Amino acid sequence: MAVTKRSAQASQDSLYRIFTIPEAPDSTLGVIEQEISQNLAGFLGNHIVATDKPLTEIEKDFATSAIPEQPSFVSDHTHHLLDKLVAQSVHTSSPSFIGHMTSALPYFILPLSKLMVGLNQNLVKIETSKAFTPLERQVLGMMHRLIYQQNDDFYQDWMHSANHSLGAFCSGGTIANITALWVARNIMFKPDGDFRGIAREGMYKALKHYNYDGVAILVSERGHYSLKKAADVLGIGRDSVISIPTDSNNKIDCQQLAAKCQQLTEQNIKILSIVGVAGTTETGNIDPLDQMADIAEQYQCHFHVDAAWGGATLLSNNYRKLMTGIERADSVTIDAHKQMYVPMGAGLVIFKNPASVAAIEHHAEYILRKGSKDLGSHTLEGSRPGMAMLVYASLHIISRQGYEMLIDQSIAKARYFADIIDQHSDFELVTEPELCLLTYRYVPKQVQALLATANRDIQQQVNGLLDKLTKFIQKRQRENGKSFVSRTRIEVDKYGGDKTLVFRVVLANPLTTETILQDILAEQALLAQESETFLPRLLELAS
Repeated sequence: MAVTKRSAQASQDSLYRIFTIPEAPDSTLGVIEQEISQNLAGFLGNHIVATDKPLTEIEKDFATSAIPEQPSFVSDHTHHLLDKLVAQSVHTSSPSFIGHMTSALPYFILPLSKLMVGLNQNLVKIETSKAFTPLERQVLGMMHRLIYQQNDDFYQDWMHSANHSLGAFCSGGTIANITALWVARNIMFKPDGDFRGIAREGMYKALKHYNYDGVAILVSERGHYSLKKAADVLGIGRDSVISIPTDSNNKIDCQQLAAKCQQLTEQNIKILSIVGVAGTTETGNIDPLDQMADIAEQYQCHFHVDAAWGGATLLSNNYRKLMTGIERADSVTIDAHKQMYVPMGAGLVIFKNPASVAAIEHHAEYILRKGSKDLGSHTLEGSRPGMAMLVYASLHIISRQGYEMLIDQSIAKARYFADIIDQHSDFELVTEPELCLLTYRYVPKQVQALLATANRDIQQQVNGLLDKLTKFIQKRQRENGKSFVSRTRIEVDKYGGDKTLVFRVVLANPLTTETILQDILAEQALLAQESETFLPRLLELAS
């Protein structure tokens, strides 16, 4: 039966309602919990921050380092938290908070989080997570299937295997990326003859045994900073993370990637991993993953895809093709606390080969015994909460089709915002949205005309002033507290590759409307007029 436009709208309205907090019935909440719920509902109002108190003033509320000698009543302390903490917190779920990868949460997450915290399961060991361990293994299987699309028999064989794991839950993309490269490092420098492996003998002896002069990790210049952290922690060194230039669409230049691989090989530097980015944090673009997989195959190195932001796009059949090639990755990072709408602290790393994690396996006599199904034997983190429960619940309650609707709407919203920026005579769209991120800046039309014909010296002078104006507008908008966009600095081809300060927006919140986007642009145009230094100088140059 065909789905009518009316029923589709009803489904969409129903889906969006899960991102609003319903009134809790009196019978299910105590007085304190009821008051917290009411304050939380009040907190989720129109402003990004409830008060305009500066950070230095807020710090005074948390200035003492003395541990209290006497206990407090729960009710008294709750009021303290409401007044000092909640009232000053950033309203990240506001529909006008569009500056970072943090969105509204579905209402059902709150009671389920209470259940998760109350059960207090520790996923390091089956003895502290008897039911949560198989649940987490199932969620890892679901996410593995989302990426690699293996058949039922594959998951029947591997999902609950004691000696294997399809991946690991962790606190976020940073730990996921470290875990992926940790596995890659240990597989590359595995035990061989008298050499007992890098995990036991270290990097120096590993390089000596395998006769390499160094190792390298290659990623685009839009790669996440966590990769340098990973190189630092793994003893590879931050300088061994080599940035490859991007093209005009902020995607890695595969010709330059291949050339760098060849150069390193000739220098006897082994390529540990090529990292593809599926949803850059600054512009939301996706690298040509299929081409990168070919290069990784040619140079026999680990291919990792950092899809912390964009990985959830796989849930949309309409946009899954943007991720073509991700199924060839040896490992993939996805953050469920981004576009899967669960709370902070839910990252995942998924491995194509269930046996990969054996390279980092570790045991202890009192815990993580050999042959057990303890998840902690294949994870960097030890004790950790059962965040998989919230992902499990979301996958069931929202479903793949529900996620598809949310993802499709967010991309459509970004395209709408890009259109109204393009149509506004005083704004310049800097990067087109591929997912739901885009960048732009305020540039009066007469200044745009000047930039189009100016020489490099004048362009750099004008762009320097525009950088200061962008910073002025962004800070004022944040201080006003009605809306929030972030800012970043990226290279812009049409200005000779100069780094330019731009507004950056992330349009993943389902509650953000077209009207809100129009209002944010109008507010920025008004704030620009308040600049008593930068705007007049720009207009003077353009006259």
